[in-house]
Amino acid sequence: MPADAILPETAHALQHRVARAQRDGRVPSVVAAVARRGAPVWFGSAGAVEGAAPTEDTQYRVGSITKTMVAVGVLRLVERGQIGLADPIGAHLPDAPAPDSTVYQLLSHTAGLAAETPPPWWERTPGTERPSLTDVLPDPPLHHEPGRVFHYSNPGFGLLGALVAAKSGRPWPDVLADKLWRPLGMARTGYLPTVPHASGWAVHPWADVVLPEPAHDSGLLAAAGQLWSTPGDLCRFGVWLAGDGRGILRTDTVAQMRAPAVAPGDAAWSGSYGLGVQILRFGDRVLIGHTGSMPGFLAIVVSSIEDGVTVAAQANAWSQLALGSLAADLIAIVCEREPSLPQPWMPAESVSAEAMELVGPWYWGAAAVGLSLRADGTLRMAPILDAGRAATFQAAGDGRWVGLDGYYHGEYLEPRRDEDGRLSHLELCSYVLTRKPYDPPEVIPGGLDLGGWLG
Repeated sequence: MPADAILPETAHALQHRVARAQRDGRVPSVVAAVARRGAPVWFGSAGAVEGAAPTEDTQYRVGSITKTMVAVGVLRLVERGQIGLADPIGAHLPDAPAPDSTVYQLLSHTAGLAAETPPPWWERTPGTERPSLTDVLPDPPLHHEPGRVFHYSNPGFGLLGALVAAKSGRPWPDVLADKLWRPLGMARTGYLPTVPHASGWAVHPWADVVLPEPAHDSGLLAAAGQLWSTPGDLCRFGVWLAGDGRGILRTDTVAQMRAPAVAPGDAAWSGSYGLGVQILRFGDRVLIGHTGSMPGFLAIVVSSIEDGVTVAAQANAWSQLALGSLAADLIAIVCEREPSLPQPWMPAESVSAEAMELVGPWYWGAAAVGLSLRADGTLRMAPILDAGRAATFQAAGDGRWVGLDGYYHGEYLEPRRDEDGRLSHLELCSYVLTRKPYDPPEVIPGGLDLGGWLG
């Protein structure tokens, strides 16, 4: 059995959950795939497409997962310096409605734009109904003050697709094919379906009968939900999105995509949104990825970064099927039945004398913190005696250490030396850390009571 293969009992539990979803959700077919530690480990299906069980090559429409892929195209332009996240869209698309909406706001759905186009319903009509950018938003286009609230906008991503095309000099799907799908091996992902593919259906709410749904080319709105793919391809994309960027985007850019750009939308803090990426909470597990729907289709791809598990699922009907719960359950089945083994401890291959000099206990005033040097070369700060701020620091290359997370993200930890070159103290923001509580006194801001510590 391959090292990453799942156990037969786990495979049966996954298949059982998919079969229940297809039956209880009343959809013609459901397909799903699981990847663990970056490798595909399972595919399953229930129901039928054209009278036969769907295969790993059967395409389904992915709906708004398209947005996450378009966001990759936008952020490639940012990395190359062709656009900036703070740029108004009108600086690059002079005919765009709401020209003051920034690229960042459009990616995070905080531009305040209308959720949908003017009639007719864009998802069930051809894109020729909206031939220009001025047709994709109502007048006035703004429904909220820009930057204030999260308000999901399909037309906003229509503008972003036009931006990628304008700055790249070719259609945005061609850019994604060259720069995303081919590098990740997503051979069954494309703008239009190719055989074999599922047809989309509407299921009657009160009778076991179905009605075919149209599948038009969405034109300028295509960047909001046009694409077709398979669970296997979506898993490849989900693994990449949960990783380090792998030659497509910088690691810090992918991390920015996954970071919440807006406050959670409910009191339960069950979800947020990054840059083209949904952050979803199911119990104690946080999943990153995106959901999608188009008439006749549902889709989801999500990853638990902590568990190293990615799941994609698709169905070819609108119904009461909750794909989010299905995906979360599939991840839980794998994690509960086959919990990941912790990475073995390994000593560092090499360490610098400067880094070793910093390890051990330090005191911020009277609060004790410890600095530990990890095998990857980072310093980890953690409270010792009581609660406090923890953070990870990376060498900045100039003698300083830059924070990677938490309160000190982007802040600098700076070693300070006395006139003899000996390490005296550390400065972090405006704080001073010393080897003894408030000692040496000459480096303590505000000075010390001359009477010293009192018994």
